[in-house]
Amino acid sequence: MTDRRQNEAPGIAVIVNPVKMPVTQLREIVAPAARAAGFAEPLWLETTEDDAGQGMAAEALAAGVELVLAAGGDGTIRAVVEGLRGSEVRLGLIPGGTGNLLARNLDLPLSSMADAVAIALGGASRAIDVGFVELIRDGGSRSEHSFAVMAGLGIDAEVMASTNSSLKKSIGWLAYVEAGARALPKAKPFPVDYQLIGRHRHTVHVSTVLVGNCGRLQGGIELFPDAAIDDGELDVAILQPRGLFGWLKVWRRVHWENSALKRTAIGRRILRLSPESKRSRETISYLRGSGIALRLDRPRLIELDGDDLGEVVGARFSADPSSLRIAVRPEAAEAAHPPIASGD
Repeated sequence: MTDRRQNEAPGIAVIVNPVKMPVTQLREIVAPAARAAGFAEPLWLETTEDDAGQGMAAEALAAGVELVLAAGGDGTIRAVVEGLRGSEVRLGLIPGGTGNLLARNLDLPLSSMADAVAIALGGASRAIDVGFVELIRDGGSRSEHSFAVMAGLGIDAEVMASTNSSLKKSIGWLAYVEAGARALPKAKPFPVDYQLIGRHRHTVHVSTVLVGNCGRLQGGIELFPDAAIDDGELDVAILQPRGLFGWLKVWRRVHWENSALKRTAIGRRILRLSPESKRSRETISYLRGSGIALRLDRPRLIELDGDDLGEVVGARFSADPSSLRIAVRPEAAEAAHPPIASGD
């Protein structure tokens, strides 16, 4: 295989969040792996407080790289995805955050940087969808953003915004549970107008609306059990619990029914026959389509892949099909791609 070190372009860019990742250790892993694959010294780009990764992704594209390694948490990954969406450059994930949700949904290594780098350099990849949203602010201003996993309005966004960052460092994703326990007693339903593309408009009172590109959360919880990351559609969950007992039904639905029973034929039969299962469906309604428009009664918080995007009065979501190529395990690739690793 041709030695890429003869080329002027670096071939690989590493976009790293220095707050989340041990940069020196990561360099010690990436450098020899890149040399073994025949690449020149990677282009190293660190995120900043003012730029979570979008600008670094643009710099990597301008440098002509063929592979970007994104090292950090869900916010860093989302920013790099936003910058690479629609390009032919492959993305490799080096997870280093609390949720690491995109890596979880793609069954990528969560705790071994060396294993994650090996997969990124291995050559196997697949095209995935990216969520796209136009946010409408109070006063009419609009902005466009991307997300890899899911977006949330209502109590979901309030929990993300109020989660203690120090607690996240010490107990991980359980910090979200603590924030949820504080938010639930104060949560009140609010009206939302929604309209799937090509369908009629509806008005409902909700506690949360979630829009997902894929559906697996921490702890093996399947929020969207039928979601696929490459189907060209978004999955929507409308949560309408009534009081604390209603939230217990929500937990039963996502933790027991979605994450356990729906995985087996006998479990699905139990769900069809169970009166309790039918009652739990009253708390969550699932929708699916290529896009959905939401209109709110007043400004409310929204989050994208855990990032607080502030308050909006409306949002227009759509799926951007097959708009990102991502490095995966060989068995997960939809087609065989030439491996990057060089031979003799």
